[in-house]
Amino acid sequence: MLKRNNVWLGTVLGLVLPGIAFFVVEVLKKNLVFLQKADLLYIGCVALNLLLVKYYSKKYMDETARGIIGSTFICAFIFFYYKVNQ
Repeated sequence: MLKRNNVWLGTVLGLVLPGIAFFVVEVLKKNLVFLQKADLLYIGCVALNLLLVKYYSKKYMDETARGIIGSTFICAFIFFYYKVNQ
C-alpha cells in the first residue's frame, strides 16, 4: 500500500475505508428488503480497519497503525451516536 509511516495517513485511511463500506451498505439496504435492519453490517464497516491495522503492524509502521486505530474509535463513536439517536 502506502510506504509512509504517518499518523495522519493512518487517520485518513481509517476513515476512507469504512466510509466506502458504509456507502456500499446503504446501497444494499435500499435494494434488499431483508437487510433493512442489519446493523451488524455497520459494525463490519468499522471492523474493516482491523485488516489495515494488521497489515501496517506487520510492516512495522506503528504510527500509521495508531492513526487507523484512532479513526476506528471515531467511527465507532459515530455509529453509537447514530444508534442512540435513531
